[in-house]
Amino acid sequence: MRIERVEPILVNIPYTYGTAGAKHQMKMNVLFVRVDTDEGITGWGEAFGFGISPVTREAIETLLAPRCIGREIGDPAAFTENLGYQFKSAGRTGPIVFGVSGIDIALWDIVGQAAGKPIHQLLGTKRRERIPAYASLLGFHNVEEAARNAAAAVADGYRHVKLHETDTPSVAAARAAIGADIPLMVDVNCAWTPDEGLRMAREWEPYALRWLEEPVWPPEDHAAMKRIRAETRVPIASGENASSALALIALAQDGIVDVVQPSVTKFGGISALRPVIAAAEAANVEVALHSPYLGPGLVATVHLIAAMERDVVAERFYLDFEASPMRGFTDVTDGTLPVPSAPGLGVAPDPAFLERYRIA
Repeated sequence: MRIERVEPILVNIPYTYGTAGAKHQMKMNVLFVRVDTDEGITGWGEAFGFGISPVTREAIETLLAPRCIGREIGDPAAFTENLGYQFKSAGRTGPIVFGVSGIDIALWDIVGQAAGKPIHQLLGTKRRERIPAYASLLGFHNVEEAARNAAAAVADGYRHVKLHETDTPSVAAARAAIGADIPLMVDVNCAWTPDEGLRMAREWEPYALRWLEEPVWPPEDHAAMKRIRAETRVPIASGENASSALALIALAQDGIVDVVQPSVTKFGGISALRPVIAAAEAANVEVALHSPYLGPGLVATVHLIAAMERDVVAERFYLDFEASPMRGFTDVTDGTLPVPSAPGLGVAPDPAFLERYRIA
């Protein structure tokens, strides 16, 4: 089976999020990747993402797609490993690798459809029908709004909540709002120096965090994360900004983090994440896939989790999107996401959605 076309499709989805007395409307870029074959099978992927989406789209159109057209698909892992190798001089992260990730997901979708099996069956044994999700809140930078939205997420059925705040009053207020039994995570997005990170981790020990995510800048400062982990009682998570899949494996194997966070749209797709997950499980390090996505990237994440040995909670943006591109398969019900059972990804984007929100 040969590839006939690779098409990146950039959409801009309106969403709202709660603030005091109002709903703020914003728009989010999502970059879909469509791969068509000579046997009439179409696969769908998603490439990272957000503000860098136009650059990733350009990389796919001008560099990656021409290297894919006419090639036999065969094994997706071998295909995308070779594809990435052809651009090795561009580095191990960035728009090229993001584009490879989207193509890889689409190839797994195609191979699953051709075999008549959902992706999770290609990966191993399906262990779950639904995946628990955690509410990933935006950064409000307002104590009352952080607490109110954390409580709202729990009221909506989520049993895990993640903040994007850097101040102690917001963390304390959110913990009080959701109670002691709901796991609370905080992502500070590399906000601090190593000394600041250590001080803040100690300051947040009373709030029993499930994990503290990316506490220092730069994220490659493994010695600083290792020190914070050793000198506090706060579990440390990192990985979404690692330089490669091999760097993610090092995070797990070298005792740097308690929780490693690979992203299926950033590091080479499903193929690249399989060895990362295996290495983390072998090292007894928790895996929490980075997945603040709304398209095939989130669905692919669900398939990966469905076949994993340990229970894993999927990240889901706690936002009100104007429309759902994946026919409900990225919508949370009672704090969980469904595992598709049809072949491949098990769901394709709604054509009407793509037509309405596509950016020319």
